[in-house]
Amino acid sequence: MRVVLQRVSDASLTIDDTAQARIGEGLVILAGFAPTDGPDDLRWMAEKIAGLRVFEDEDGKMNLSVGEIAGSILSVPNFTLYGDCRKGRRPGFSNAAPPEAATELFDSFCDELQSLVPTQRGVFGAHMHIALTNNGPVTLLLDSEKTF
Repeated sequence: MRVVLQRVSDASLTIDDTAQARIGEGLVILAGFAPTDGPDDLRWMAEKIAGLRVFEDEDGKMNLSVGEIAGSILSVPNFTLYGDCRKGRRPGFSNAAPPEAATELFDSFCDELQSLVPTQRGVFGAHMHIALTNNGPVTLLLDSEKTF
């Protein structure tokens, strides 16, 4: 499982000009899944994200988690995180989980997140527009395989 995490002041997600989700201060998560991902990967990633101290305390140091600031998460499925661009000019996606499996993994991942922090979610397979105000900017890459 791969995640791109961004600390935001606010974010929103629309599908076909219809508001689907909106958060204030918190995290936007782009989540991609591999065919080998399972419940342990989802739980580890959710706990890692909920516990990351990426928000500033009263001294301006990144010492607070999203839960400690009463923030929210906007989780967005993104199979392109497993795009392989090493050959040719078009990315290959053979390393990404198939759509049916990835949909189940995304839903389970969001359920894990929701048990820890209020979480809004995008829709797997939908064409989404995401607007966000990156705060920092703070952007992190996480991988359950710990390859970064």
